[in-house]
Amino acid sequence: MALVLDPAAQDLLFREARTANTFTDEPVTEEQVQAIYDLIKYAPTAFNQSPLRIVLVRSPEARERLVQHMAEGNQPKTSTAPLVAILAADNEFHEELPALFPHFPQAKDVFFTERGAREQAAALNASLQAGYFILGIRAAGLAAGPMSGFDPSGVQKEFLDEDHTPLMVINIGKPGEDAWFPRGPRLDYDDVITTV
Repeated sequence: MALVLDPAAQDLLFREARTANTFTDEPVTEEQVQAIYDLIKYAPTAFNQSPLRIVLVRSPEARERLVQHMAEGNQPKTSTAPLVAILAADNEFHEELPALFPHFPQAKDVFFTERGAREQAAALNASLQAGYFILGIRAAGLAAGPMSGFDPSGVQKEFLDEDHTPLMVINIGKPGEDAWFPRGPRLDYDDVITTV
């Protein structure tokens, strides 16, 4: 076998995992979210910068405020998912670098003094972490419904600040009835991989 990961785990994380569009009303607990984070915090990021920040939208009032910023097609599922997470990039991540990158604490002042450089690094590295977060949700036996269909400036103003850029909104829970759209095709190996 070319892969050492158990086939059942391969299916859970990849082959059978899907983007859910409906969810049961079974709650997603704080313990589950903690376990997910404790798994995905090891995602690779440049300089170990770890710029992902997550806002859990649990209260009905916060959910209502979020739904108004979602694209029309995403509003019903965001209204009814057991848990919704806003994933954002912290553009001031460099303030944590002395603790996160202790063997070169000067990285903060050498590479990240310019806001534009921080925004670019934060977006890329938080997106890497977001992919891991989706895998962590799947590893917990839950389904993720990641969405980019929302008003970023509205979500930022409502839930974040100017130092945090929203990347995606993810509905989380046990898949409900008719949760899946038909799986879309994927590119073959030879369409993607070249060797030089």
